[in-house]
Amino acid sequence: AVAGSTVELGCSTRGDPAPRVQWHKERGDLPWGRHEVDRENTLRLYAVTSADAGTYVCTAQSQLGTAAATTFLHV
Repeated sequence: AVAGSTVELGCSTRGDPAPRVQWHKERGDLPWGRHEVDRENTLRLYAVTSADAGTYVCTAQSQLGTAAATTFLHV
């Protein structure tokens, strides 16, 4: 990603009931005041900086279990 841009990271889930989805960053916190997660579980990072680079994890949890997916962001 280009520094200063907005980045969208998708996380597609299915289930009945719908799983609860959470995003986190390995070795750090999501950028305070510069992120949001929409109803489709897409993590949106605004005005990214080099400090935002790293591994992001989407975790889906339901009564049947937990699944996680990771992606790496380069800035």
